[in-house]
Amino acid sequence: MIKGFKMKLYPGKEAEYEKRHNELWPEMQDMIHEHGGKNYSIFLDQETLTLFGYIEIEDEELWAKGADTAINRKWWDFMADIMETNPDNSPVSIDLKPVFHLD
Repeated sequence: MIKGFKMKLYPGKEAEYEKRHNELWPEMQDMIHEHGGKNYSIFLDQETLTLFGYIEIEDEELWAKGADTAINRKWWDFMADIMETNPDNSPVSIDLKPVFHLD
């Protein structure tokens, strides 16, 4: 299953966002894989500071369980100062409707 979603950075936080992801914690990588995530990419629209995420997941229910892990909540807290978040520090994330795919 393929998921696409968008998030939003705060102005001036582009380099810090990229740095933090280039240094992604091994525990966070493990959690993503353990919850069925692979081929994960995030792109930045520099004009709007909109982030576009793409990930392939095995199962929606398994993927959703990753949000409740301690390492994921720690990551959300770590990222909250540079992007739009909800009250629980989860990123404001909007799922995008797939309209075309070509293998």
